[in-house]
Amino acid sequence: MSVTLSGEVERVTYENEGTSFRVLRLGSLEGDGQRRGSIVVVGTFQAVGPGTRIRVTGNYVNDARHGEQLRADVVVPIEPNTLVGLERYLGSGLIPGVGPALAKRIVEKFGLESLRVLDQEPEKLASVSGLGERRVKDIKTSWKAQRALSSVLVLLQSHGASHNLAVRIWKHYGDRAASVVQRSPYRLALEVPGVGFKTADRLAHALGISHDHPERCQAGVIHALETLSESGHVYCPREDLLPRVAELLGVGEEHIEVALDALYASERIVLERGAVYLSWLHRAEVEVADVVKRMVDVPADPLPGVERAITDFESHGKLALAAGQRRAVELAVSARLAIITGGPGVGKTTIIRAIVAVFTQKARDVRLSAPTGRAAKRLAEATGHDASTLHRLLEFDPRTADFQRGPDKPLEADVVIVDEASMIDLGLMRSLLLALPPKARLIVVGDADQLPSVGPGAVLRDLLDSQVVPTVRLSEVFRQAETSGIVKNAHTILRAEMPESASADDPRSDFFIVPRKTPEEAAETVRELVAVRIPRRFGLDPRRDIQVLTPMHKGPAGTASLNEILQQALNPDGPVLESRGQKFRAGDKVLQTRNDYDHEVFNGDVGIVTRVDLEERKLGVRFDTVDVEYEASELDALTLAYAMSVHKSQGSEYPAVVMPLLTSHFVMLARSLLYTGVTRARRLCVLVADPRALSLAVSDARRDDRRTRLAERLLPSRPTG
Repeated sequence: MSVTLSGEVERVTYENEGTSFRVLRLGSLEGDGQRRGSIVVVGTFQAVGPGTRIRVTGNYVNDARHGEQLRADVVVPIEPNTLVGLERYLGSGLIPGVGPALAKRIVEKFGLESLRVLDQEPEKLASVSGLGERRVKDIKTSWKAQRALSSVLVLLQSHGASHNLAVRIWKHYGDRAASVVQRSPYRLALEVPGVGFKTADRLAHALGISHDHPERCQAGVIHALETLSESGHVYCPREDLLPRVAELLGVGEEHIEVALDALYASERIVLERGAVYLSWLHRAEVEVADVVKRMVDVPADPLPGVERAITDFESHGKLALAAGQRRAVELAVSARLAIITGGPGVGKTTIIRAIVAVFTQKARDVRLSAPTGRAAKRLAEATGHDASTLHRLLEFDPRTADFQRGPDKPLEADVVIVDEASMIDLGLMRSLLLALPPKARLIVVGDADQLPSVGPGAVLRDLLDSQVVPTVRLSEVFRQAETSGIVKNAHTILRAEMPESASADDPRSDFFIVPRKTPEEAAETVRELVAVRIPRRFGLDPRRDIQVLTPMHKGPAGTASLNEILQQALNPDGPVLESRGQKFRAGDKVLQTRNDYDHEVFNGDVGIVTRVDLEERKLGVRFDTVDVEYEASELDALTLAYAMSVHKSQGSEYPAVVMPLLTSHFVMLARSLLYTGVTRARRLCVLVADPRALSLAVSDARRDDRRTRLAERLLPSRPTG
């Protein structure tokens, strides 16, 4: 139950300026039945010095180590109303250059009028002993900035906005922040990164803005297009967008028509042949098409002696390339842009090794890359050649949220090879293409039958569908992969045929189907397989080697429930840090859910919790060779990873995969999802499946039907007339 208390800050016992997480002791309490004594307040909020009166809204929690605390949701400073309080407030470090001694002299001079003087007549500070003209100017500037921030914080937090959001708004607008919020709150959704429509709408409603206000309609259009882009779409047909936004906002479609015209005039959207694009997505699609057509039209510089280089590779590796593999290598050498695609077991990695060997022998600078850190690491291990993420290759700068490599500073490479290309979204492909040197070759390797990218677009699919990019499709499964039940059944699924389970008694088998019908039965079987049966039979570590993949997040067989079950089975004891209903312990497997360029951990990276510090509320996590420390306020970037969605597993391989597949997953049951999950397994794959759900997934041939026009843009222009 939420409570509200007012009081005076007695002391600040801990604060982190980077995250704004603070711990303080609050005394002279008012509210909540006039509690006596003092209370510890913890949370993420603005700096408040000793002597500051604040109003706190939050919930009482009992910390195992520190006892009762008030976990703050909203902290609003209240102006001191006593001379002692004013002295402590002004001397708390709130104003750079004003310490306790100077604060005392200011209060002695102006008394309870001190804050009014600072606000309205700061030039009067010159009458305070020891203050010269320059110092008065500095104090005036610092106080103005502090007041501007404070006014925004009070305004936003009183309407439920977080401290971090308020600071982000203030940094964007500066002294104008409070005015912008009060007069045009929907500008926040249109102009401030990280501020969504729902937040702006909540603030606007609290401020009494009408539901059909033009800026609300414009923000609603942008929100709808951004939501669609999060589902992979690059544009939305105008005829679909109008009723969608009108229903979202509860207004007539005529208001949305006006909003579209205004957004088009301000160049926030592009209207093209009945389609509505966010401007940046339209620009990305057009630029990708232009660069691809230019690369296809201009031949690569000839490379002599290729046949001899391929023969040398075969001789050195004691292997013979199949006809399709040789054709792929020859294509990669002869074209400026080439695609090599195929499913598991067809030798894509061998081809990459051969391509690297040929170009290296010819003294060409080759760079290998992949969309994720896990995929880049696998690529490096498989080829023996350095590989990096695309973000690192393009030198992403977190300060500017942009890549340093581009047309003005192209990559230093003759050849760029990108693996796991199905994961590349439209924006990332644009950045890669624009960063290529004028004569560089780009070789795109991927499995077109995998799930498409998380971000907008279906780049690999569109490039293949256009049929304008030189392509080799590999279909021959090689002898060493033919004995794998995983590879065999992956190709069986692609043929829309039911996969076959091996006999439970076959010690060489690697693919099993365990029939279960209800989510509860499936969840219990998953627990038993991960915690007991697979480790006992195959000698695999349940945390390090076995990954549970599931189509959905909710339900008894979703990620949330399965993580709780598996944590209890595999790691039930030890000190706990809790965040958003999840408990983290030392030894837990965790997943990073957003990119952190400062620490070089990225969305989808999996690590192990190495340390839990209850006193400072910190968590240590080991990701491969990187150790990262998380403050309590940063734990929303982590989730338990005993189970994860199939989408999150893209670009990864695991020794063993266990995957529940049930009719309750109906909305997600598709052949591409099943195929992607199965092909994540390297040594063992177990489907815990309702036969009906498995049949539905195998027979559902729908592609992730994303709205894009890249393939269409790549086609030769038709003659007019």
